[in-house]
Amino acid sequence: MSQETWTAVDAYFNDLLVEEDAVLRAAVADADAAQLPAIQVAPNQGKLLHLLARIRCARKVLEIGTLAGYSTIWLARALPADGRLVTLEADEQCAAVAAANVARAGLDHIVDIRLGVALDTLPRLVEEGEGPFDLVFIDADKPSNPAYLEWALRLTRPGSVIVGDNVVREGAVTEPDSSDPRVQGVRRFTELIAAHPRLTAATLQTVGEKGYDGFTLAVVTE
Repeated sequence: MSQETWTAVDAYFNDLLVEEDAVLRAAVADADAAQLPAIQVAPNQGKLLHLLARIRCARKVLEIGTLAGYSTIWLARALPADGRLVTLEADEQCAAVAAANVARAGLDHIVDIRLGVALDTLPRLVEEGEGPFDLVFIDADKPSNPAYLEWALRLTRPGSVIVGDNVVREGAVTEPDSSDPRVQGVRRFTELIAAHPRLTAATLQTVGEKGYDGFTLAVVTE
């Protein structure tokens, strides 16, 4: 199968099942205009995050890695009117674009964008008593995934969902001697999940308009 086929199949199902409205399309357009990397989740992946939050009946969501706020909007739209989403972004330009996109979506009363390195911000969330979160979406620098997982566990409770994106790395995750720190970060992240007594998880490979990758879905059990 080719990338062309994967993209066409995504388009077919997205046209029928994914409600990517003008606000979401504008978020992508603004990211492009700001020359941010085009690494936001695909529309169907955004809808999946939205559905996971709704299935979990989430009231509080933590997102690690905001970019331009595309996934942020999908997740925030799944929350009740008094819900709360905290999203962490290290890049000032990304945070500014995301803030504008979230405001245009009418979600700035729900979304709290925290600017700064996530490994500095996460301890502050613990100190502030921000948890527990019902869903955590990890989509930032992969070498830090193991540390993000440990903080996510401190900020969740039994029944909480943790999603780690971009974990297949086009199959490179199977290479134990890879020199790519992103691959090594994902491998360690997966090994920690596998060994952790409080987690049960599965990883799915995906193909589509974003190419070949995958995500890990974990549930906190105790």
